[in-house]
Amino acid sequence: MRILLDECVDHRLRNHLTGHECQGARYAGFSGLENDDLLNAAEAAKFDVLLTVDRGFEYQQNVAGRQIAILILSGRSIRREDLLLLVPNVLVALQSIQPGQVVRLGPSS
Repeated sequence: MRILLDECVDHRLRNHLTGHECQGARYAGFSGLENDDLLNAAEAAKFDVLLTVDRGFEYQQNVAGRQIAILILSGRSIRREDLLLLVPNVLVALQSIQPGQVVRLGPSS
């Protein structure tokens, strides 16, 4: 699965998402793009999932009918150490996430 890490996600998290192709938004050439523009660029580049820590993303964007899924990490903070605790749940969610779906993962997920 091709995963795009939003700019606000520590790019080193990609090293822990084994079995998936991950790129940071900056590396993919999407620096500065937000919300709808970012989703459009990610879809055009054939990413399957946008991984973000933007807790309001699902309320700012309608992703129904999109070819990309959104995975929102709601850890204690956006620090890499806190996000790493969610990686096992992320790997499980990636097995069943569908285009146009928004999945929120937190410490108790």
